Order: sequence, then C-alpha cells, then structure tokens
Amino acid sequence: MSDLNSVLLIGGAGFLGLHLIEQFYKLAPNTQIHVFDVRPLPEKLSKYFTFPTEKITFHQGDLTSEDDVSKAIRLSKCDVIVHSASPMHGLPQAIYEKVNVQGTINLIKVAKQEKVKALVYTSSAGVIFNGQDIHNANETWPYPEVHMDGYNETKAIAETAVMEANTNDFLTVCLRPAGIFGPGDRQLVPGLRAAAKLGQSKFQLGDNNNLFDWTYVGNVADSHVLAAQKILSPELAPKLAGETFFITNDAPTYFWTLARTVWKADGHIDSYNIVLPKPVAYVAGYLSQFFSKLLKKEPGLTPFRVKVVCATRYHDISKARELLGYKPAVDLETGINYTLEWMNETS
Repeated sequence: MSDLNSVLLIGGAGFLGLHLIEQFYKLAPNTQIHVFDVRPLPEKLSKYFTFPTEKITFHQGDLTSEDDVSKAIRLSKCDVIVHSASPMHGLPQAIYEKVNVQGTINLIKVAKQEKVKALVYTSSAGVIFNGQDIHNANETWPYPEVHMDGYNETKAIAETAVMEANTNDFLTVCLRPAGIFGPGDRQLVPGLRAAAKLGQSKFQLGDNNNLFDWTYVGNVADSHVLAAQKILSPELAPKLAGETFFITNDAPTYFWTLARTVWKADGHIDSYNIVLPKPVAYVAGYLSQFFSKLLKKEPGLTPFRVKVVCATRYHDISKARELLGYKPAVDLETGINYTLEWMNETS
C-alpha cells in the first residue's frame, strides 16, 4: 500500500467521525489527521477515545461553502478525504438535501480543483431499501425506484455523484455500513434504553423472524482506514475505484435480539411479550401518526418504523473482505457492552 501522509476527515466531530479519528490514530500512526466539521471537537472525550487532541488539526467550516472546504484542503495538504458528515435520521428533507447532496457535490468540485488524490464516502446500506425484504444483498442490487425516507434517498443521490466523479486523477470509493451503533451513539441504544424505562420493552412488532444487520462503529471506522490506505495503491486502486462496499458485522441477527441484549444487560427482562402482528402494527402506526398530527406531537409509532422493524435486511460483505481486507474486529455482544459502559460513563 502507498503511504497515506495526510487525511482530512469531513464530519470528524460526529458519532462515526470520532471513531474514524481513533482508528486512523491507531492503525495509521504516520498519517497526519485533520478534521473538518461545522462544530468543534468535544472538550471531554470518553475513555474509548485514546487519541491526543493536540495531535489532531481541526478546521471549522460549512461543507456547502467552497471557501471553507478549499481552505481546509489546502491547509491539510491531504492525500485522501474521508467524508462521513451526515445529519441523523428523522430530520426534515431540506437538511438532507443541503448536507448529503449539496455538501457532497460541493466537496467533489473543490477536491478536484485542489488536486486531492482520492475520496472515501460514507454511504448507507439503506440506499437499496424500499421497505421490501433484503436477503444477503450484494453490491449488484440496484437502487429502488422510490426510497422510503429522505435520508437514504439523498444518500443514494450523493453516492451516485461520488461514483460518477471517479477518474484516474480523482479516485472514489463508497462504503455502505448497516445499523451502526457504539460509544457516542445518540439514537439506537439510548432509544432502546429509554423504551425500557417507559415500559415499552414488552411490546414486539412483528414475529421476529426477520434477520437484520447491525454494525459496531469501530468496525465501520476500520473499513474506512483500509479504503483510504488501499485506494492510493497502484495495484489495488483499479479494483476499488468507482466501487461500493457493504460493511456489516457479518452476523445477521433477529431484529429484537439486539434490543433484548441491551435490556438484559441493564437487568431488564420481561416475563412476557405482547406481539403485534405486522398488519396490526401497521394499523397502529397509522393511527398513532394521525392522532399525533392532530395533537401536534411526535408519533411514537409510524408505518415507516413498522416497515424498518419488520423487514429482513442483511447483506453480503464478501467484496469488502476480498478487496479491502475488511474483517469485523469487535463482535456484537462486545460492542453492546462497550456502548452500555459508555452510556453509564456519560450519564
């Protein structure tokens, strides 16, 4: 592999971003790490992040600003950009359009102008999901004609732009992680914990026969380090450039297994479960959505959430194993324990 002298992490102050810093610091010790984000790095870091902040060069700016991005690229003198900046799920469409689409297109334009060698983009396994079951999908699966949500719709648009930007002088690769969780996660595991406190853990949507991919965030970060290093190799670049790769823990599990593992670790075990069959859950979701709209409240259950919870969604990572050399280092149970320890540490 060619030497990676400097990397610029777009969105490096976010959930995945902090783990990218950590894994680049551990796995690529000779690489200068630069971070670009609209918000500064946290003043206090969890014990799960061992990198010294004084060795990380931070550049604050707006991803949609040509001047901000150009300045960061010039100062970092980066060989590779890793772009993981993205809003979380459940926000207005306009935010996804601005960050995922406009921001990515702006980044591509400026990176090419500044002669950056390569771009690694964090996409999503959800770019091929439209509510239908996904069984062991590989990278040949097409985008659906209609996406279920704005997040994955704009991720697909951005991913397409990144792939189409690939040239001999500007190499691009897209990674598609599925179900990311870990220390720093503000959505998945904290949401499960909150549900248990509200007494909602006894309710199960669907029959739990649907396999689902979860991925520990440190493993996702490892795949980015591998891609950033290998995309510069004259021997490996032709196999990676312009390609997409699914990234998972390679351990599909029944959807509710992760939730119950979290609840069990917290000492919360229900003596019984109330199972809502999928059709019943849909009706409940529509009713919840309707009445919440009347009351101007956030619905606790929606048809979208029912589709996500009840669908089979797992992926084949053979391509990532073969071409990136990716292998999940942290298993699901260990990852859950790390996440719970982090939550206890920060609560």
